[in-house]
Amino acid sequence: MSWIREGELTIIERFCANIIKAGPMPKHVAFIMDGNRRYAQKCHVERQQGHSQGFDKLAQTLRWCLNLGIREVTVYAFSIENFKRSKEEVDGLMDLARQKFSRLLEEQENLKKHGVCIRVLGDLPLLPLDVQELIAQAVMATRNYNKCFLNVCFAYTSRHEISNAVREMAWGVEQGLLEPRHPIHAWCFSQCCGQNIPFGTCVRLSFGSR
Repeated sequence: MSWIREGELTIIERFCANIIKAGPMPKHVAFIMDGNRRYAQKCHVERQQGHSQGFDKLAQTLRWCLNLGIREVTVYAFSIENFKRSKEEVDGLMDLARQKFSRLLEEQENLKKHGVCIRVLGDLPLLPLDVQELIAQAVMATRNYNKCFLNVCFAYTSRHEISNAVREMAWGVEQGLLEPRHPIHAWCFSQCCGQNIPFGTCVRLSFGSR
């Protein structure tokens, strides 16, 4: 399935969209991909099918965001913690990533039409080399588009991000770029994080809480 589904909204979808647009709209919405395995168990299907159907629902959600005029969407797709799952499931998720980023590269005209810039954030060297290459191609192909932004967080955790930021600042001190006697400003820390993208609304797609 396409990353951004084409076609007109249904009558009910247009009705709901008009109601939502009447109120204040966030400029940036984040979605935490969660609950695919529970969904698969509930529907008595394979886990991989649950993940695949989860992506299909994401594609539908991205179309809604596009029609609502939300310019930036962040998707928390794959945490570093997910590497702790079974090899079979992790390999299946990497295969899904290969399929979807390959499909993304086939849809460049659609992305150009909507001006969608793809940004992938995370510790990408942890991913298989061929997945890294597909991600790099997708990012480079859309880097000059600026109407909408889709941030895909892949191989991420907040703790890993913080530890990386601390290492970056320690390196800055060693190189003489930062003065160790001076206090660390929030701006400096956020720049070292490199993934500090504030959003107005965050939705966990399983509708659960942790």
